Amino acid sequence: MQYRLLIIEDDEIMRVTLEDSLKATGYDVCTYETGLDGTNAIKQDEFSLVITDVRLPDITGLDILEMIRDVNKDIPIIMMTAFGTIKDAVKAMKLGAFDYITKPFSLEEFHLIVKRALEVKELREENIRLRRDLSECYSFPNIIGESAEMKKIYDLIDKVTKTESTILILGENGTGKELIASTIHYQGLRKQGPFIKVNCAALPENLVESELFGYEKGAFTGAEQRKPGRFERADRGTIFLDEIGDLPASVQIKLLRVLQDGSFERLGGTETLHVNVRVIAATNRNLHDEVKEGRFREDLYYRLNVIPVLMPALRERRGDIPLLLDHYLQIYNDRFGKRIVFSADVVRALMNYDFPGNVRELENIVERCVSLSTEDTITQNALPEHIVKEQLGQPSRIKLSEVAAEAEKEHIITILKSTKGNKTRTAEILGISRKNLWEKLKAYHIKQ
Repeated sequence: MQYRLLIIEDDEIMRVTLEDSLKATGYDVCTYETGLDGTNAIKQDEFSLVITDVRLPDITGLDILEMIRDVNKDIPIIMMTAFGTIKDAVKAMKLGAFDYITKPFSLEEFHLIVKRALEVKELREENIRLRRDLSECYSFPNIIGESAEMKKIYDLIDKVTKTESTILILGENGTGKELIASTIHYQGLRKQGPFIKVNCAALPENLVESELFGYEKGAFTGAEQRKPGRFERADRGTIFLDEIGDLPASVQIKLLRVLQDGSFERLGGTETLHVNVRVIAATNRNLHDEVKEGRFREDLYYRLNVIPVLMPALRERRGDIPLLLDHYLQIYNDRFGKRIVFSADVVRALMNYDFPGNVRELENIVERCVSLSTEDTITQNALPEHIVKEQLGQPSRIKLSEVAAEAEKEHIITILKSTKGNKTRTAEILGISRKNLWEKLKAYHIKQ
């Protein structure tokens, strides 16, 4: 990484000496003779460090220090003066200066201060990045998507985590219903309590009731001791009932009672137990139709459907496909020790594909491609045959805005590589401001 430094010094000999010395060390240096020119530069560009004289022809270094703090309080500032006093030094440090150096000084001393200031800045920025990454991970772990459809989901999650209402998550298989349920719990008011997951479709029908509500010793053959059910284990926490549409009719009435007043009896028992549990249910079935067909209790449906969350299918948010591909590509590259990328043709083919298995299918495709690839770039030949065949003769389903966005992303990556990561030079070539470039890097998830 090349640091960009700003020097504000009216003495030409000193200014040129410091500039030449810093450039010889490998820094990118910009110099100004007046304080106003220097502060104007800070407002228009980004600098890693500012070095300024205290006494300048127009304004003082302390004025510059205050102005910079209003623009960017994270830029370290080194003050220089030939008229150093303890009073000035104390004031400069109170205003946020990193260090205060009195002329004349040796270049060796000067370089040590510059190096230390940049190291401290890097540590601060790394801490900020770690806190931000942790916050983002804790807020919506592994939920990838910036489409309008996903933003609606994020907004809804943010609202429901502040309540304890029952949630019904609807959507096709592979859309991430369990992930949403986990996020709601771990961001919610009960995050300190247990999170118990139950797949109703995976339990044998004759064991569903005993698994959910527990049983007493001797309740049935093999019940040699009392066993608490999932609801008891979820007390003061959350229970996630996945595939709720597969719940047997015989158990639905008992679940309805728990939702109404939190009470139930263990199988084979007479003692009424009470639990304080938030219920989040999920299904890929249309429960409204199930009610009409008599396979699901209408009163239970309305008890569950307090706050519905409808997860969009991947084909309904195609703009998120490149983000998901990048996400899983990084995961499986790390897992298999590879550094493979997708060709543009592969990305276009996958954006045209309907993904009946949704995000889960996309992840499986990425894992397969990375694990089997012996090349640095995954081409269409590596895709499952049915995906390639489906694309032949099919009109593109990719929106024009998505094509433009992908082209812009690839162009930015190309220019960044050509400048060896120099963002200032990259912004100049692209004809945009450094701030605009930073926003695009973040939006396109381009590693900086």
